[in-house]
Amino acid sequence: MITYIALLRGINVGGHKKVPMAELRELLAKSGLENVKTYIQSGNVIFQSSDNDFKTLESKIKISILEYFGFDVSVLIRTREQLNAIFDNCPFPEEKKLSSYFAVLTEIPHKDLVKEAYEKTYDNEEYEILNDCLYFYCANGYGNAKFNLNFFEKKLKVNATSRNYKTMVKLLSLSDI
Repeated sequence: MITYIALLRGINVGGHKKVPMAELRELLAKSGLENVKTYIQSGNVIFQSSDNDFKTLESKIKISILEYFGFDVSVLIRTREQLNAIFDNCPFPEEKKLSSYFAVLTEIPHKDLVKEAYEKTYDNEEYEILNDCLYFYCANGYGNAKFNLNFFEKKLKVNATSRNYKTMVKLLSLSDI
């Protein structure tokens, strides 16, 4: 059995795409996923499966949500080991890491697009793009940031979903089965 973390994007935000976690756990368990757990309302699912095909698992979750709740949701899946590597590879010093966001990308962006993205900067905002993660730190808080995830998705031509430091720590703890 492989332990996975599914990151759902854009659910339960501002009253849109409402997905009760108890219903989601039951739905995913009925779809064949095992030991399904959720963490907070923003779409974090820990589960186990013997299937090692990420795209199949992502598709299974997307289709289950679409059929049951009636809307499309972006799903990114990583193994516990992959998420742990993303967390450990944060390039910021510890004091900044504690306030950082980890934007998991659907794929590693092309190096020319990464180079182009680095041309845009704002005061008090730092980011590093390493493999399939964008690490973001904003001295004035995420809610006051000039950068947003949409900018990076368009610039890098990938989809992404982000989690803060505390959520990453909790997901790694919950997935330590």
